[in-house]
Amino acid sequence: MKIVVAVDGSEISQRAVKFAIKLLRATDKGQITLVAVNPELFPGVERKIGAEAAARHHAESHDSMLADAAKTLARAKVEFKERREIGDIAATILDVAHKQRADLIVMGSHGRGAVKGMLLGSVSGKVLAQADVPVTIVR
Repeated sequence: MKIVVAVDGSEISQRAVKFAIKLLRATDKGQITLVAVNPELFPGVERKIGAEAAARHHAESHDSMLADAAKTLARAKVEFKERREIGDIAATILDVAHKQRADLIVMGSHGRGAVKGMLLGSVSGKVLAQADVPVTIVR
């Protein structure tokens, strides 16, 4: 079974990772692909701060999103890949799932912080509505 797990560094995304581990163990084979998506910077920001600073921002953000999930998977001795993406969050998760030929997408019901929580809550709704594979939303 190929499972794509969308992570953002939140506690709920950690629960999604743990759920995916249990599911993978129940099927006794497969792989997990972690996907962390940064939204694109607002127009003009990269020009203002420079390409190097923008790349550093994205790298640090991806590291933050993936760190706990990678540790959890490594401790569980589960094989996984990481995808560090930049773009529209829902569309990118769906694209990664399609390219990975995923059997399932697992993600949290919402993400970090009050404003991000509202945004990422809408992300889970978009993924759920547009996915061509089953989606499990973890609370």
